Formats: sequence, structure tokens, C-alpha cells
Amino acid sequence: MRFWWVNQNQTYRHEIQGGYLWSPKKNANGARNPFYESMREVSPGDLIFSFKDTRIVAIGIAQSYCWENPKPLEFGTAGQNWENVGWKVKVEFTELKNIIRPKDHMSVLGSYLPEKYSPLQPNGNGLQSVYLTELPKPLAEVLMGLIGQEVATLSLSAQAVKPVPADDLDYWEHKLELDIVGDTSVRETERLAIVRARVGQGLFKERVSMIETKCRITGVENPVHLVASHCKPWRDSSNEERLDGENGLLLTPSIDHLFDRGFIGFENNGKLIISPVAHRPSLERMGVDTEQIVHVGGFSSGQKQFLDFHRNSVFLESRRY
Repeated sequence: MRFWWVNQNQTYRHEIQGGYLWSPKKNANGARNPFYESMREVSPGDLIFSFKDTRIVAIGIAQSYCWENPKPLEFGTAGQNWENVGWKVKVEFTELKNIIRPKDHMSVLGSYLPEKYSPLQPNGNGLQSVYLTELPKPLAEVLMGLIGQEVATLSLSAQAVKPVPADDLDYWEHKLELDIVGDTSVRETERLAIVRARVGQGLFKERVSMIETKCRITGVENPVHLVASHCKPWRDSSNEERLDGENGLLLTPSIDHLFDRGFIGFENNGKLIISPVAHRPSLERMGVDTEQIVHVGGFSSGQKQFLDFHRNSVFLESRRY
């Protein structure tokens, strides 16, 4: 279990009632933000302290890993400068009866604040620049002690959490697919090819097969058992990129799932990288060696560009800086 602190002044009502956290991927100027990057590190069963109007008002238990998702419509005018696609995590929130104001307890909390990415200033005031940040375990335990039995009970139930899937990712992609089907400015044959590319088939698979001959992980060569997996996901790509053979790898369906959801990725030199949040026993059963350093071969210059997008915008990993 890891512990997190989330500032929800703008979005508290929507996120608490909707059962999720959502953040942009980057700042309005395109720069990476460590407090948005934290979303990529959350795992099912993690405990989240919800901070609003100077008080810890709720406790959340993460139910899922992070995934890409459009900005919730219910946010309305909140975050007008945020990008339209960000990170989402399913969370089950419980609003607290014993609401505490950290500023009133700084004589106890002060010595536990982390030097980097602290959610509070030394005087106990919150930091508006912080969205989601990890709490050191000693600090989390002190906060739990101040809140009392409510959070102790929730902490126990968090240990039994079974991860839930990112079901609305498929819904989002389906909506994008319907937009393409109804786009009469695109030739019908191209529309069909773009739609089929979403599931790794058709023209896109043919083009990927000119570059790739087998699954990079399992070694399966029979094309019947392979799909063409987008490095830059279909949902994020232009129509041209959706059909670009260099934006693809041939993978077995289970490996495609891991790659598409960011549990695995590849360095440009062919090294397999595994997300810190991935459930390694499951990966082993799916054919991924999690104990040894694995190199899967080289990539073309075009593939490297698309893999760079995957590492920075899909792969679930700890902060790079």
C-alpha cells in the first residue's frame, strides 16, 4: 500500500460523487508536472487523503490503475486551461466524520513533511500547485492516528481490493470510431481501414507486417494469433498515424493489452521495460519474463518516434526526474 494526498478544491464534488481522480497530463504550457505524473503510479488498494478548504475531508481507496481519459464533462468551467485528455483513476471515497485541519497539528506533522513534493507548507497551509503527491508512510500514519478509527477501518478494507478494469476507455474509443464512420469527408474505404486499425487488423496490420514478423515478447509468428498494436494509441493518433505501419508492433492479444494499457513498454534500444505498478505474477503467466533483462531487437527510426510517445504518455511509471 502507498499513501497519497490529493487537493480537490475545484473538482471535489465531481470526483467524490463520480468515484474517480482525474488530472491533465501536462501543464498548460506543455511542461511535465510531477503532481500529474503521480497519477501513473497509483495502484489498486492505495490510500488517498482528500484535502479541501484546508481540511482532510475524505479518504479514498484506489480501485484501478491509471488510464487515459477525456476531461470529465461535469467539470464544466473548472480547469478551462487543462488539456482535453488526461489521466483517470477509479477511487472509492468515504467522507469523514472526524474532519481534521492539518494546520492545527503542525507541531506534530511538521517534522514528517517530505523535503520534496510536500503537500503542505511549513506553516500548515496547503500548496495549490499540488494535485496528487505521495506521502511518506510515517506522515500517513500520523495523519491516520489524528483521524482515528474511521481511517483504520478503511485501511484494512483497502488490503482486500481487487482491481477493476478501465471500462470507459473502450467506450471513449468507440465514440471516436463512430465519429469516423460518420465523417463523409473521408473515403469509405479509408474509413473502414481506420476503424479496423483500432482492433489491429486490416490495412494497418498489413503495413505493420512489412516491418514486423513475430511478437516481440512471445515469439509467436502465426499471423492468425497476432494483432497489430499501436505504439501511439489509436485513440491519440491522427488518421494518418492510425494506418502508419511504423506506428505498430505485432503482438499476441495479451501482450497487446499490456502494451496498450502501459504495463510494459520498450526503450529505443529494444530493452523491455516493466511498469512498477504492474502485477508481475500476472505478467509472468502472460509470457513476460519479469526477472531477467529482456531485449527484443532494434526498431526503425519511425518506430522510435512513436515509442517515445508511448513512454511519455502511456507507460505507467515512476517520475523520471
